[in-house]
Formats: sequence, C-alpha cells, structure tokens
Amino acid sequence: MSDLATEQSERSERPQSSERSTQNGPGDTGFARLAMVTIDCADPVALASFYGELLGWETRHTDENFAILDNPEGGSPLGFGRVTGYRPEPWTEPDGSKHFHLDFYVDDLDEATAKALALGATEPAYQHGRTLRVLVDPAGHPFGLAPLE
Repeated sequence: MSDLATEQSERSERPQSSERSTQNGPGDTGFARLAMVTIDCADPVALASFYGELLGWETRHTDENFAILDNPEGGSPLGFGRVTGYRPEPWTEPDGSKHFHLDFYVDDLDEATAKALALGATEPAYQHGRTLRVLVDPAGHPFGLAPLE
C-alpha cells in the first residue's frame, strides 16, 4: 500500500471532528492536534537512524530529502527534513540560543548517556547542573536525558 493510501486509511479510522470535540474536557479550547515534529538537518536518513536507535522506533519512510519514524505508542511521529546549507544551532556557543530541544526519560542516566554517545551524540561541556544530561545529536541539536524517577 502506498504511503498516501496508508495515511488515508489511518485518517478514516480516526474520530471525526465532532467525535473529538466531545472527548475534550471542560474548558478545552484546542482545535488542533499535533501531527508530527519535523527536525531540520543536512542528512535526514542519518538523523532518523540516530533517533530510531535511541528510541527504538521503526522507520516509516526515507528518501534523500525526508525521513519519518513512527511512534510505537501511537503518538506523533518524528520527521527529519533536509535543509540546503543547514548549520547546527549555536546553543553551545556562549551567546548562542536554541530553536528547540527534545527531552527523553531514561531508566539509567549513565547507561543511556553512554549508548547515545556510542550512536554519535556528543556531550557539551556546559550542563545545567541538574539531573538532566544535555547531549547534542549528530546534526547539532541539543537534547536531554533525564532519569525516570
């Protein structure tokens, strides 16, 4: 089945907007649902491979310009899109900022850090000093690992 046919089939199984509105609690004003988070990078296949290994998620789609990982828990997938001339975020620079970051819970912080480093992450010298460990993915995006306690 093509990706488009799969997506159309999945849409038909989702609740219609009138059904969704009755599932919201009192005072909910949201009218949109997160479809996917897409991360800009120079090499979508490589970055999807990194996060696929980190999270244990399956790859739904890859081509030279885009890759998608499916969330096995049914949540939103992660997308990775090629950007010509991509430059990593300057977060680790003294006057830098970040555009976004992802945080992940882990069972063992030291073990998870070692595994992420083995996959190609790096650990910047600057850390927040809390239980969150900040790492940088192969495309230069910061992400955090925190113990699930």
